[in-house]
Amino acid sequence: MGMRIDIATLFPEMCQRVLDESILGRAAKHGYIQTACHQIRDYTLNKQKQTDDYPYGGGCGMVMYAQPIADCLRAITAEVEAEGRPKPHIIFMTPGGAKFDEEHAKRLAKYDSLTLVCGHYEGIDERVIEAFADEELSLGDFVLTGGELAALAVADSVLRLQPGVLAEQKGYEEESFWDGLLEYPQYTRPEVWEGRAVPPVLLSGDHGKVDLWRQQQSEQRTRARRPDLWAAREKNGDSGESC
Repeated sequence: MGMRIDIATLFPEMCQRVLDESILGRAAKHGYIQTACHQIRDYTLNKQKQTDDYPYGGGCGMVMYAQPIADCLRAITAEVEAEGRPKPHIIFMTPGGAKFDEEHAKRLAKYDSLTLVCGHYEGIDERVIEAFADEELSLGDFVLTGGELAALAVADSVLRLQPGVLAEQKGYEEESFWDGLLEYPQYTRPEVWEGRAVPPVLLSGDHGKVDLWRQQQSEQRTRARRPDLWAAREKNGDSGESC
């Protein structure tokens, strides 16, 4: 039984379509992972299926009710536990959450089950976050119209680390951010494209030289493009450049 991720959202069909495509979709069909998207609106108690109201204290926009989110999360938890899994780790996608990165993905990949909650409008009633959230996460310092894209990004980055999802573990261990570096440049056929040739070392057949070149390229690219990542490596004593 592979890892399970649930998404509580006002747009479950949109989210599920993304999760059912490509690598994640194939992994789900083979039983390596499990995903489910839930309509928060199904848990409203009013006839209009309304999920939001004006904020106390005034201001523009609307705020999502606590009650339907709470009942949706209770239903998800019951469904997850009925499968014999532990209570899911619940994450609210909010602008005030910790900034998500690869280290978060590695940590979250160790859970048996995650539930991601998508906000909308001006946000979510703080009381339901206080009552249910194990943590809050944000993709970065920018604003989205809703939490769906953020939740899908987190789900994708976590699920792809599960056994069987990628063909080889090396498939993600050599990618950007795994060890604090950006990934080296990649090339494929033809050897020369519009006057630009593939670096000769990649055609040499010498795997030792290829690995060294790739490491050097990762270090140079990180230092030039992401000095913040390079500074973190220096602080941790990992910045010894390859010879």
